[in-house]
Amino acid sequence: MTDAEATARRFIADVWNARREESAYELVADECPGLGGTGPEATLAWHRERRAAFPDLRYKIVDVVAAGERVAVHWRAAGTQMGQFGPVPPTGQVVSYSGATFLRFDAAGRIVEVWSCNELFQLLQQLGVEMLPPTVVNGPGA
Repeated sequence: MTDAEATARRFIADVWNARREESAYELVADECPGLGGTGPEATLAWHRERRAAFPDLRYKIVDVVAAGERVAVHWRAAGTQMGQFGPVPPTGQVVSYSGATFLRFDAAGRIVEVWSCNELFQLLQQLGVEMLPPTVVNGPGA
């Protein structure tokens, strides 16, 4: 296991699952983008927002691929929506969804970039949100 992989696993175990916010200050560099800013506090802001909606949210690592300063983590998450999630009021619904998070590390081994993609549509459908395609509007000359 590389140092970057070990740090990525610790980031998920400590910050995402155990809510050890102090770990974010050790693992996340000041220039790392987050919710509304940069650095550990901006990274924590995103997790606090998600935890407000899903207080029992837990992530399980499915697979990790590490190469040099980059790590890709495929994960699965599950939790109960007890708070507002975007426009969706609390439902009490348990959801389960997958995603991938890509991390880049600096020379000191701190996270300088976090980029995630997840099955947001699947999550919203589990909360009872109806997905409708946009209506087609004929443009000029149609």
